[in-house]
Amino acid sequence: MRLLLLAAVLGIALAARVSYDGHKVLRVNPTDDQLALLMQFKNRPGFSFRNEPRRTGANLDIMVSPEQHAAFLSFLKEKNIGFHVLFDNIQTLIEAEDRRQRSMSKVPRAISFDQYYRYDEINSYLEELAAKYPNLVTLESIGKSYEGRDMVVIKISSGGSGTRPAILIDGGIHAREWIAPATALYVIYQLVENNAANSALTDAVDWYILPVLNPDGYEYSHTADRMWRKTVSVTPISGCPGVDGNRNFGFHWNEVGASDYPCYEDYAGEVAFSEIEARNLRDFALANKEQIKLYLTFHSYGGYLLYPWGYTSELPPDWHTLQELAADASLAHVNAGGNPFIIGSSTNALYAAAGGSDDYMKGVAGIELSYTAELTNTYYGFQLPAELINETVTRFFESVRVFGRYVKENF
Repeated sequence: MRLLLLAAVLGIALAARVSYDGHKVLRVNPTDDQLALLMQFKNRPGFSFRNEPRRTGANLDIMVSPEQHAAFLSFLKEKNIGFHVLFDNIQTLIEAEDRRQRSMSKVPRAISFDQYYRYDEINSYLEELAAKYPNLVTLESIGKSYEGRDMVVIKISSGGSGTRPAILIDGGIHAREWIAPATALYVIYQLVENNAANSALTDAVDWYILPVLNPDGYEYSHTADRMWRKTVSVTPISGCPGVDGNRNFGFHWNEVGASDYPCYEDYAGEVAFSEIEARNLRDFALANKEQIKLYLTFHSYGGYLLYPWGYTSELPPDWHTLQELAADASLAHVNAGGNPFIIGSSTNALYAAAGGSDDYMKGVAGIELSYTAELTNTYYGFQLPAELINETVTRFFESVRVFGRYVKENF
């Protein structure tokens, strides 16, 4: 009876989810002039820009609703803009992902990297580590989310005297980017459960890792809308909840690459730090800013390693250091079987976007080394199949190893 009731509840939840049936994803390789024409469709009903190219010839992936598809194809043909269809129906990919998630066994007190975990499961794993490795792991709630979920940071430290340099990592500020929390979990797994092989990364450096910075949105993307990006807070417009957490940080807030309209995906909020999740991370970073030497935030997708600034095309004075360290991290990724990352400042390599966490960490918290990793550059986009998690996270851990070694040797 209990299983039947559970099945009925799951059926209701799945039935209530946003459907993307008939939504196509088109890939365009626009020239500068063509990109300017295409930008008029950004944030229009029925269109979702899954990425935005900065370089001529880079990919632009646009999800188009069935209602808009015919008219948009006519526009592309009229303007001689070439394209190809990545996915004819994005809902089929979502449903395949759902089936795999439901088929995976949830083994107690274990973690694997062939499935995506829910928020409570992630925190349960952290609690397991704290109980099993008390001399290496401590947990701290840095505050609660909008819906009251504890935002748990795991500190991985082998101890020692004095203040040690530290690395701060977070993932999942954008809800739909599931590979970001998975990558954060893999870093935790390697540093803790495989510490014997990775002790050189923890013997002189502390690690603070927040696997999911946007827990409410992350859960919403699992239960209601797979393509959800924002937080879930109430906004001035009923029916348009949520703020883009990575436009909400108070450094050159809302100057460029963000919107003041709540219904848009890049809505920056009514004010800087309107979102409790952003405030919680801010407060934690500022409280530990003397110790933290490197900040690394995980996103997807596109295959970029980005450093500040996102609000201007001007570069920070130490950009050579940022560039060279990112190049070393990219090489390690290549040597592990991955693709090279596109490297540069956020504005110059990808697009201008003010109010990002990486800019704030460097510009206000004073953390010298600040990076955004846009993981993966497969055509799957945000819906990276679970069977590709393991190869993705294992390859990128070699980049993390480079960052850790640099902090150890230079601070």
